[in-house]
Amino acid sequence: MAELSEAYLPLAEEILREVVRIPADYVDLPVDQGGDPDCGLSNHEGPRLEYLKAKIIEIGAVRSPDDVWFDEYGNLVWTATNPDDPIDADDKRVVYFDGHTDTVQALRPAWREKLGGIDAYDGLLDIEAVDRDFLRSQLGYLPPDDEWDNLIFGRGSADQLAGVVSQVIATKIAIELTSEGALDGVIIRSYATAAEEDNDGAGPMYVVKHVLPGAPPSVIPDVVILTEGTGDANKGALGVYRGQRGRMQIEVTVTGRSCHGSMPWEGLNPLEYGAAIITEAARRYNEMDGFLDDPFLGHGTRTASWAHLDTPSDCAVPDRFTFRFDRRLTVGEDPEQARADVEAMDAVKVARDAGLTVDVSIPTYNGKTWRGYEPGNPQVYMGWATPEEHHAIGTAESVYESVVAPNVTPSDDPGAISTKCRVDRWIFSTDGVGYPIPVDAPGIDVPSSKEWVEAGGFKHPPMLGFGAGYEQNTHKIGECVDRRELRLAIAFVARFPSAFAAD
Repeated sequence: MAELSEAYLPLAEEILREVVRIPADYVDLPVDQGGDPDCGLSNHEGPRLEYLKAKIIEIGAVRSPDDVWFDEYGNLVWTATNPDDPIDADDKRVVYFDGHTDTVQALRPAWREKLGGIDAYDGLLDIEAVDRDFLRSQLGYLPPDDEWDNLIFGRGSADQLAGVVSQVIATKIAIELTSEGALDGVIIRSYATAAEEDNDGAGPMYVVKHVLPGAPPSVIPDVVILTEGTGDANKGALGVYRGQRGRMQIEVTVTGRSCHGSMPWEGLNPLEYGAAIITEAARRYNEMDGFLDDPFLGHGTRTASWAHLDTPSDCAVPDRFTFRFDRRLTVGEDPEQARADVEAMDAVKVARDAGLTVDVSIPTYNGKTWRGYEPGNPQVYMGWATPEEHHAIGTAESVYESVVAPNVTPSDDPGAISTKCRVDRWIFSTDGVGYPIPVDAPGIDVPSSKEWVEAGGFKHPPMLGFGAGYEQNTHKIGECVDRRELRLAIAFVARFPSAFAAD
């Protein structure tokens, strides 16, 4: 598998560069000519996913075209197993691969203006024209300059298209090595999901809500590999990650009374009262007032993240000020309590006592996926952690030692790939938030042999992460991924299923 991951690295690079590039065909094209200015973003992944579906069939990442399809939500799904394996399907280990295919805004003009020779879609155009100092100031980690020929630049390269490509090539390798036992006792079910950036975990939420209820054991996962980037600029690339904090959106709407700005006493200014709420919220977070800490996942956080002002002009007292807090939830923190903490702030009471209306709520996600599906879920995304002693984590460490470590060049650079497996957790969020369900949720019959994790009234399949890319490089101008990481991620993802089945 390590050898084939190297042999197919040029193919992986070709696919990755193309899925990064595809929006360039649509973003500047008029809508009446098939253009889409939001191509590649959440709910606009169609062209990218259609290309991936065709490519999966073309390169033999499935045995038959019938083994790859789009579900109602818009996830691209493909499966791989050994049809000659005598083990009954319901007795096999079911391994899910999961990676999202949407990206955040490309900011293409800023790339060209600030970086010089790098385009958000077309990647590196002229290395001599690149402002290297600016690029290093933007990214958390870059290898030495003489190793830049290993970098693939572009929006989504690290978050998370490289992960999806690793899934595609890994299933191709597993199918080719079926006679060597690569699919013995295992079913691979791979997901390339949609709308994760806007609505974390909504793709898996669809699976949990519409696919798993009443499903046989051959469909219910024994483990999920999330291919989101597991690199840390200060700790190194390609960690094995076993958890993350949850997150939620808290929306505050302050409604006052509009009037002419020359007579502010005639109105009630929601912008000024709302600003006081934001200021108090920031102070309380800085003082860790109302936030818990966890030795593994870290402490909860809250930051003002979005705002909208309803005002008749820039010389008026506004009518309404709406803003949101991005609230990261660590172990033991409850979403409703997090909302109530904002509701109970002194500045909220002051605004209400002054005659303004203040509504504090958890918003619902109403965007339609590229296939027209309406998730309609509250914007609460549960955190999770797979215990370090779970055999899935032990298998991951063994796989790292077998197909990653022997192919790593030792380095003293703290951001480089290590010869030793690092078990850690994400700072940001992943599709993993879509898998936890209440322990008493009806309809999903999970055999005890699948060893799902139970904690805090929720249960979820064992999950772990392994992917190319650094967290500190995502969502930034100059986003890139290292082909050497991609190669080893492919080897890991290809090897894990059979190793897990044999454990």
